[in-house]
Amino acid sequence: MTAVTASSEPGATPGSQALRYVHLGFGANAVDYEDAWQEQRRVHAARFADEIPDTCLLLEHPAVYTAGRRTADNERPLDGTPVVDVDRGGKITWHGPGQLVGYPILKLPRPVDVIAHVRRLEEALLRTCAEFGVEATRVEGRSGVWVLGDPVDRRPALGGLKLDFDPRVDDEEFDPRMNGPEYAPSNAGQRREDRKLAAIGIRIAKGVTMHGFALNCNPDNTWFDRIVPCGIRDAGVTSLSAELGRDVPVSEVTPVVEKHLRTVLETAVPLPRAV
Repeated sequence: MTAVTASSEPGATPGSQALRYVHLGFGANAVDYEDAWQEQRRVHAARFADEIPDTCLLLEHPAVYTAGRRTADNERPLDGTPVVDVDRGGKITWHGPGQLVGYPILKLPRPVDVIAHVRRLEEALLRTCAEFGVEATRVEGRSGVWVLGDPVDRRPALGGLKLDFDPRVDDEEFDPRMNGPEYAPSNAGQRREDRKLAAIGIRIAKGVTMHGFALNCNPDNTWFDRIVPCGIRDAGVTSLSAELGRDVPVSEVTPVVEKHLRTVLETAVPLPRAV
């Protein structure tokens, strides 16, 4: 695995510890999920021992489904497609070509404030989206970065039903994968619904973070249609390309994410969680 590192940025405050970036592989050099997970563990151990500074691994994965600890059986692919079970929080998601994946491995003060860490990652991604001209936001109770849909009464009807009777809202047994493409997560933009642009799932061990974020740049979002992404049945997924109506490759997004992650993470003052 060839790594390209950037350990500092011009203008950094003398004596400050700059966030180090490691590019593990993109495009034809995309990194197998299991290999990247092993590398995360190696970097995590080195950061815990203070052998390296805070480090963010950036990469693309070949297509793979990964399931966090809270994933339910009925959210996995119906066709038995293999899923990698991982030790992060959250539920099931997809990684693959066209998606920028970041694993910030940072040492935080204990007791760790997990929510504050997630909010910092969200903030960096929100700033990235804004720089590309995409209006994104947070959604209460749902981590990640979202593009909001139209008000419910202005959305088109689905399957001949009025949205007031949308079965996804009140029927916990409803499975959108069994009810045609009009309910598919990848079509949320056409339905003018809330749609997730970036997912976040983390783990913190020994005060050091692992896992991180996945920002959809120009992926084939139909991969999400085989699962219930993040366990959410009444919303969908999107990408920078879909929102902007032009191709936005990972290579164009990576330096912008790096800039905003550096700004947010290096200027934040993480505090221990109040107890």
